Amino acid sequence: MKNVFILGLTDFQAGELQTVRGAENYTFHSLLDYDRLVGAQDIDFHGLLEAARQQLREFDGSVDAIVSHWDFPTSVIGPILAKEYGIAAPTLESVLKCEHKYWSRLEQQASIPEVVPQFASFDPFDDGALQQIDIPFPFWVKPVKAHSSNLGFEIRSEGDFTDAIQQIRAEIEQVGDAFNEVLKMVDLPPELENAGGNTCLAEQFVSGTQAAPEGTMFRGSYNAHGVFDMHKDAAGTSFERLDYPANSVPETVQQRMIDLAERYLRHVGFDNGCFNAEFMWDQAEDQLWLIEVNTRISQSHSDLFAKVDGVSNHEVAIDIALGVEPSMPHRKGEFAVASQCMVFHDDDSIVTRVPDEQDIARLAKQIPHANFTLQAQVGDRLSELPNQDSYRYVVGILYLGADDRDQLVERYNAAVDSLPFEFEPVPAA
Repeated sequence: MKNVFILGLTDFQAGELQTVRGAENYTFHSLLDYDRLVGAQDIDFHGLLEAARQQLREFDGSVDAIVSHWDFPTSVIGPILAKEYGIAAPTLESVLKCEHKYWSRLEQQASIPEVVPQFASFDPFDDGALQQIDIPFPFWVKPVKAHSSNLGFEIRSEGDFTDAIQQIRAEIEQVGDAFNEVLKMVDLPPELENAGGNTCLAEQFVSGTQAAPEGTMFRGSYNAHGVFDMHKDAAGTSFERLDYPANSVPETVQQRMIDLAERYLRHVGFDNGCFNAEFMWDQAEDQLWLIEVNTRISQSHSDLFAKVDGVSNHEVAIDIALGVEPSMPHRKGEFAVASQCMVFHDDDSIVTRVPDEQDIARLAKQIPHANFTLQAQVGDRLSELPNQDSYRYVVGILYLGADDRDQLVERYNAAVDSLPFEFEPVPAA
C-alpha cells in the first residue's frame, strides 16, 4: 500500500479520491486539517510548515506521495515537503514565479508577451501610488498574493482607488507577511527588490470569454487533459460557475491557450507538477489574455472530472508524486457535462438558517449524483468568511452532472429552489 498525503483533505474530497483508478492500493491521509491550513484568516507559514513536518515525522510508515490542491500557503508547502522526502514536485522557485502576480507578469512578458495585459506594481501604503500607475481607468488592483479573489477591485475613478486602498491596507498583511517568509527561501531578481508580499498590482481591464486548460508537466513531457468554461455573473465580478468540458470558445482557441501555457511553464522551469491556466478571449479582436497560472490541480475541477471522465484529477497528481507517467481517461464518466455552481448572497448579512442534512439528502435524491457543500454556518457574518471576493458572498457550492447544458440549467434552478437559506441584516454599529 502506498501512503498518499493530501494537504487540507476534506470529507467531500475523500469521496472524490475513491474514483481514482487503483484507489484500493492507496491509503489516503489528510496532512493538516482544512480549517487550519485553508480556513484561517492570518497565516503562520512557518508554524504550518513545521506542523506538517511533525505530522510526517510521527507517521509510522512510508511517505510515498504529497499532493496539493489549494492556494497559498498549501501550494508552496507541498513542494517544500516533497523535496525533503525525495518526492517528485516542481521547484519552489518555479512555483513562486507563478504565485507572485508581479513576478509572474514579468516572466510572462519575457515569454508570451502577446497575451499579457498592461500592468504595474505599486506600494499600497504609498499615498502617491495612483500617480505611479500609467494605466487608464478602468483597471484592476489586487495584491501580488491573496486568498482567491479577495482584495481584488475594479477601479473606475480616483475615489474607487482610495476606497480600495483603505481595505487593502487593513488586510493585505494577513497573507502578505507569510508570503514574504516564503520569498526569503529563494533568490529573487532585482526587479522584485521593492515588490514583496505586501505589494499590489494594477492591471489593464480586459473582457471576454474566460476558459482554463488544466494539465501536467512530467519529466519534461507536457499534456493538457481538460479545458473548463469559467462563467462570471451578470456584473462580471464574481465566478458563477465552472462548466466541463468547455464549449464557450472554439477548439482552435482552446489549443492556443494550451500552447501558450506550455511556453510559459517551460520558460519558468516548471516540471513534475500539475497546472491550470486562466485565459480571457476577446472574440471581436481574436485576442487572448492570460489571467494567471496556478501550479496545482484545481480542487474545483475534481468532481467535474469524475462526473465526465470517470476519475478525479487527483489521479494525475498522485501519479506524478509516485514517479508514474500521468494519464486521465477521456469521457468515461456518467455525464456528458458537469458544473460547479456557486450559491450567492449579495449583501453582508448574518446567516440565520442553512440547509441541514435532510435538505442535502433530499437534493441528492432529487438530482442524480448532485453534491452540495456549505460555505457558511448559522451565526456567521458573510463579510468575515474566509476566501471570499470583495463583491458577493458564496454560501454554498453545487456540483451537478447532466446529459446536456439545458438540463444543467434546469437542475441548477431546481437545486437552488430546494436549498433553504435565511439571513438577517447586520446590526447597526
